Amino acid sequence: MQTTTSENTTSRRRAGWIPLTFSTSFLLRHVKLLAWSLLLVLVTGLLTWLGYQLAVDLIGVLTGHFFQQAPAVTGIRSWFLVQGWFVLKILFLFVSRMAAFYLAFLVAYCATTPGYIFLSTAAEKIYAGSNFQVEEGFTVAGVITDLLEGCKIGAVGILVTVVALFANFIPVVGQVIVFLIYTFYSALMFVDYPASRHRWSLGRKINWVRKNRSRSFRLGVLPALISMIPLLNIFFMALLFPLFTVHTTLNFVARQEQE
Repeated sequence: MQTTTSENTTSRRRAGWIPLTFSTSFLLRHVKLLAWSLLLVLVTGLLTWLGYQLAVDLIGVLTGHFFQQAPAVTGIRSWFLVQGWFVLKILFLFVSRMAAFYLAFLVAYCATTPGYIFLSTAAEKIYAGSNFQVEEGFTVAGVITDLLEGCKIGAVGILVTVVALFANFIPVVGQVIVFLIYTFYSALMFVDYPASRHRWSLGRKINWVRKNRSRSFRLGVLPALISMIPLLNIFFMALLFPLFTVHTTLNFVARQEQE
């Protein structure tokens, strides 16, 4: 009880913004949270890897013939066309792999949503202590609702991926837009967990991200950056997803306490 009280006092002093270092130590200090996190890492990583392989194979089947052979070089003008072709090929590979990752991760995200909501609820319970407000307990209906909410966020993610895919072809400005889109969408994904416990609607979750733009940017910027690392993004996101869940939960609760 003394430990819990001490943690609550420290957390409330940091209520303006709870840094990632505090969230990391918070997670590592609680064995149950850590054990559940490791299980979720294994499940999420496996589902994401399988989905990524299927998505990349599908993209290869649909678009592989576009870049099988470079245009022939017959003059200076053709040389510039060939260089543009190579740049376009590299850009396409980068964007398509990032899109494949997000689509695969969204499937894994939807399937594991109840598990991450459980982790978020456990973290909030420890953080809030005696101030924790008990909602409905574990029910089959609740699990189905959590899965549906996860699918809604996943559907938004598919829309985001499509928009980002087209926006990325806008020189310079497009890349900035894509980064911001993925940053705020990443924040929405993690806000979904603590907000779903209170049965918030998707519109209310999006409105929270919009109203708390600065906080949402800080919550989503690191996951967005990690997601842009080819190949390693699957490993790092699966490994760090529980930490980002706990980190967002603590900041979400802290912000709600301020309000």
